[in-house]
Amino acid sequence: MLNQLSPRPGARHRRKRVGRGPGSGKGKTCGTGVKGQGTRSGHKIKPWFEGGQMPLFQRIPKKGFHNGFREDNEIVNVGELAVFGEGARVDAAALAARGLIRGNGKPVKVLAEGEAPKGLRIAVQKISAQARAKIEAKGGSVETVE
Repeated sequence: MLNQLSPRPGARHRRKRVGRGPGSGKGKTCGTGVKGQGTRSGHKIKPWFEGGQMPLFQRIPKKGFHNGFREDNEIVNVGELAVFGEGARVDAAALAARGLIRGNGKPVKVLAEGEAPKGLRIAVQKISAQARAKIEAKGGSVETVE
């Protein structure tokens, strides 16, 4: 059985034999054109290289500041948690299933805007102090997970 396996027709191509005379269609310069950087052996020109001209990213003006240490969170307000029933367990997977967050792996933070539902058990990465107070006042519990 294994000895009968072979690639599908057209899946494998023959090696292009360059530099074998004018009749082959790939003689003399072997398909690299005439003279210049691209004809040299081992050449690899990066896609953004502009031939020594001042590169685009250096030509355009710079403005503003990008903080490399910024942490993006998925934000959910306490009022949005009303879609869950009383006593439900709420975590990132449950929030993503209901469409309240994108579910792209970013940490989830619960903020205090709105009225908290009764008896929710919440397990999220971050929660504001006011949101925690609102949920616990309604008989719920809050657990921070990593």
